[in-house]
Amino acid sequence: MASTSPMTHSPLIGITTYAVNDQGNVPLPHEYVDSVRRAGGVPVLIPPGEARLADIVQRIDGLVLAGGGDICPSRYGGCGHQTIYMINVERDESELSLIRLVLESQLPTLAICRGLQVLNVALGGTLIPHLPDVVGEAVPHRLPPRVPVPHDVTLEPDSRLARVMGSAQIECVSWHHQAVDHAGDGCRIVARAPDGVAEAIELTEHPQLLAVQWHPELSSERDIAQQRLFDELVRMARGATS
Repeated sequence: MASTSPMTHSPLIGITTYAVNDQGNVPLPHEYVDSVRRAGGVPVLIPPGEARLADIVQRIDGLVLAGGGDICPSRYGGCGHQTIYMINVERDESELSLIRLVLESQLPTLAICRGLQVLNVALGGTLIPHLPDVVGEAVPHRLPPRVPVPHDVTLEPDSRLARVMGSAQIECVSWHHQAVDHAGDGCRIVARAPDGVAEAIELTEHPQLLAVQWHPELSSERDIAQQRLFDELVRMARGATS
């Protein structure tokens, strides 16, 4: 991780991007960048396919694993489903490699939606291919065709997540159709939606990693509890620069 004198610079926060789209762009919703900047970090975008990930991890002070399309089911022994979308082999490989480096280096990390799922898969966990098939639609986790929706989440009171967010009961903005099925090695589920869907995990072996299934960047500008996730990431990253 980056090493300088304390407080001589703002922490560099890597943010993974989507894969190259049909227009030849490497997109990322601006809310990720805005949330990192509000927290005092300097965003550094990391597109899929970068061959020098180890060098990047050494130079940044923190990481946001962003949301996006689905992980290829073959990565976790899953089955295909007609709703699975935006699979990109290069992005899967890059982010699974990043997770391995994060776990080895203990880099402060915030994993969001797909990011949580990549973390779980990297640790041997599996995913529910399409939530409505398993838990129904009493609690929508996205609206058709792929639109964010708010819902409540209950956090484990003794979790790091509850401490950071300042409450064990929150409202989040959700935008996913998959979630953790079997938790990966060392993963503890620390938050659930009213229908029982896993909404956050923590790792005992990596106390500087936060992983949530919802999208805090979509409401962080108006919801202080959601912004606290980015604030905590930057706070931990400042410690990494000391």
